[in-house]
Amino acid sequence: MLPTIRQIRYFVSTAEHGQVSQAAIDLSISQSAITTAIKELELATGTDLFKRTAHGMELTPAGREFLFHAYDILNKVKEAMAVKVPSSDLEGQLNVAATYTVLGYFLPHHIDRLSRSFPKLEIHLFELTREAIEEGLLSNRYDLAVLLTSNNVNPDLSTETLQSSTRRLWLPSKHPLLSRDHVGLKEIAEEPYIMLTVDEAAHTSLRYWSQTPYRPRVKMRTSSTEAVRSMVANGHGVAILSDMVHRPWSLEGKRIETIVPTDPVPSMDIGLAWRRNIEFTPAMKAFRDYFRHTFSLAPHLPASTHG
Repeated sequence: MLPTIRQIRYFVSTAEHGQVSQAAIDLSISQSAITTAIKELELATGTDLFKRTAHGMELTPAGREFLFHAYDILNKVKEAMAVKVPSSDLEGQLNVAATYTVLGYFLPHHIDRLSRSFPKLEIHLFELTREAIEEGLLSNRYDLAVLLTSNNVNPDLSTETLQSSTRRLWLPSKHPLLSRDHVGLKEIAEEPYIMLTVDEAAHTSLRYWSQTPYRPRVKMRTSSTEAVRSMVANGHGVAILSDMVHRPWSLEGKRIETIVPTDPVPSMDIGLAWRRNIEFTPAMKAFRDYFRHTFSLAPHLPASTHG
């Protein structure tokens, strides 16, 4: 019996959350539906995909291998659904700047879809810091930017937020904090902390820490998200990072769990930016309209002038 896409989605959500209850909330379905789907998958594969524990659902070695294939299947389905007949003969060149995080974890999929829709439009990408992007937009070196709008404070730029990514506490599997009902910045401050520095992450972190009497006990600072992932997964510390950069496994194949802190932690907002009052070219308009359509933003909504 071949698995269905529905079963695979349920399996992936359970693997990522580590709990059937959380997967059910994420998918807005009943826990019994997920439990049934997983049992059907285990029957079809002839092996246990999960080990049931007091902390939730842990992948077995077979389950971990199945997860890699499941991701591949869902990505292929997503690509198939994104196939379009080119919808425009729009020609020209578009210079788009992006920050490190956006370019690594958000933009590539959308650039691929834009290339299919506008095959004659040349999109040149530039990876830069926020400060360099702002200067480049104001001097007309770049037409548009895709960046963390939550970091923007320049009044000469207009921004439009596309997606808000929740920030959560990253923990290694079986960490004691996973069994607590209440985990706030006070409890997190007692743990060694791995501080990501890229895209002003450290500055953003200190903004919400500074509103409390607590401070992170920083053990290591790094510009590498993969380094944070490995350090956390191997039990060397914890971190607060966004869902956009989260993956449930480190490069060594070790599990990373997440918790929503009880203290307020702002989301990481991703969106577009351009020089205020600039006249949009057809290429710029097509780029912005694609994202507005993809993220279901009304075309008439006014753009924000701050992050």
